[in-house]
Amino acid sequence: MNQPHEAKAPAVKQPPVLFEKTQAVLAQLAQELGGPVLSYWNNPRGAVCANDVIALYELLERLGNHETIFLFIKSDGGSGQVSLRLVNLLRQHCTQLVALVPLECASAATMITLGANRILMGPTAYLTAVDTSLNHALSPIDRDNDRVNVSLDELTRVIRLWRGQSGNSDDNPYKHLFGYVHPLVIGAVDRAESLSIMLCRELLSHHIADETVAERIANTLNSKYPSHSYPILLPEARKIGLNAEAMPSRVNSLLLELNRLYSEMGQKATTDFDEIRAHGNEILNIWESDGLQIYFQQDKDWFYRSEERRWITMNDNSSWRRIERANGKLKRSIMHVA
Repeated sequence: MNQPHEAKAPAVKQPPVLFEKTQAVLAQLAQELGGPVLSYWNNPRGAVCANDVIALYELLERLGNHETIFLFIKSDGGSGQVSLRLVNLLRQHCTQLVALVPLECASAATMITLGANRILMGPTAYLTAVDTSLNHALSPIDRDNDRVNVSLDELTRVIRLWRGQSGNSDDNPYKHLFGYVHPLVIGAVDRAESLSIMLCRELLSHHIADETVAERIANTLNSKYPSHSYPILLPEARKIGLNAEAMPSRVNSLLLELNRLYSEMGQKATTDFDEIRAHGNEILNIWESDGLQIYFQQDKDWFYRSEERRWITMNDNSSWRRIERANGKLKRSIMHVA
């Protein structure tokens, strides 16, 4: 008797690694700029994180010390404290740091540019405010049952509106707000903003000796803008005191090509097994310099738990991975980071 035919499971999709192509563009950039180029690229679901420091250290140990290092940054942000560590590491290997910003360079990525002597911005480039938002263990949850970020600026504006529109001067807005946002979260966000201003001052001190100027720029970036994602374009960056310049057209074109290649590497490679099971492969963070590329690849199974209305992960093999050129050959390996 014939056994029933079982459907073959689909092959797990993998994102492309375009090392040879990105290396060629980096070589052209180094020739155009007259110095070594490092690139740091985040997928929209990636972020500036602690392990980036280890990845950058690997690149800089290979690169060595130089008078000037050019750093291409494309990121939506992440940890401001990591930004300080990244800049401190870069400064140990160069006298002049030049930030190359062709596209978005937001939040913690903006903080990285504060440590640069010069910021070259393309026609589509922007920085953002760095006012702090915090994802706390006691933060409110969204419709997908995930914790949300809480911004001190948003809380302050709610309280200001409440006091401005309430007819009862004795009514305390906090007793109503605490029903939605835990008091410990409000305290933690307030503390985080003080930290953010301190980080900005410390980053600016690498090239601005006048503490008054550094304080003014730090306060402007943390409190002037009505939105965390407000785009600070080249004229505004100059106005607030940053040493920002227009990027040469050829350099901008090469960086946009590099971003295109990284975007192809960072595309979602999702393999659906059925309506509640899938496998995801996705490159989130990329660091690269001459002869070496280090990237973080998310590699795990996803299972939808309907009673909790959320996806959970299993069989997580996510890791930092490196590809390098050694003795004319390409060598691939896992970079183990605890």
